[in-house]
This record gives sequence, structure tokens and C-alpha cells, in this order.
Amino acid sequence: MKIPGPDHPITISPVQGRVTVKFHGVVVAQTDKALQLEEARYPAVFYIPRSDIRAERYTRTEHQTHCPYKGDASYYSLEAEGVVAENAVWTYDEAYPSVAEIQDHVAFYPDKVTFDVEAA
Repeated sequence: MKIPGPDHPITISPVQGRVTVKFHGVVVAQTDKALQLEEARYPAVFYIPRSDIRAERYTRTEHQTHCPYKGDASYYSLEAEGVVAENAVWTYDEAYPSVAEIQDHVAFYPDKVTFDVEAA
């Protein structure tokens, strides 16, 4: 386990406003409680509480990855309008303590979904 620091910063902030996530024009998540994670030089990522997803659109897959800063990620595929995006969503079931806020949240590959952010 690595700890974020000056050489690899990670910040997590609440998003001010409502975030809507769509896959093929279908809403798959919508929340007023999104988090934005900024990590080193990577693009910022929205994390949406699992309680605010449309679970019927998600199917858990066997795919897993490991991040030395965040932990082990599990993946979901999305389905809408007869189209499936394999492993388009990830989650940390047991996020490391330094990023504990993202536990019980999901994140999306931005090339698989669209995001609408409505300011508060």
C-alpha cells in the first residue's frame, strides 16, 4: 500500500451540484453527492455513491485491477438499449484508508458514458 504525497497527490472533493451519468442516452446514475478524485497527472474522475445508481443497468464482471494507492478494483459492465459496455465501471469494495471516502462509490470510463453536471 502506497500513501499519496507530494510525488503522487490524491485529493477528493465533493461536487457542488447534481451529476447525471448516461449510457446510450439512458440515465445509469444521478446524484447530488458525487465526489471528484484528482490523482497526480491523471484526469479528474467522478465517484458516484452506489445508492444513486440504476442497479438494473449494471452486471458485475470477473475483471479486477490493483492500484497501490487505492486498493483492489472490481468492475461492472453497463447495458442500455441493447448495447453492452464491458468493464465500463469500477469500484473499490475495500478502499485503502487514505481514500476511504470513495468506498461504496462507482466510477466510469469517460469514453463509455456521458456526464452532465448541473451547478448547485
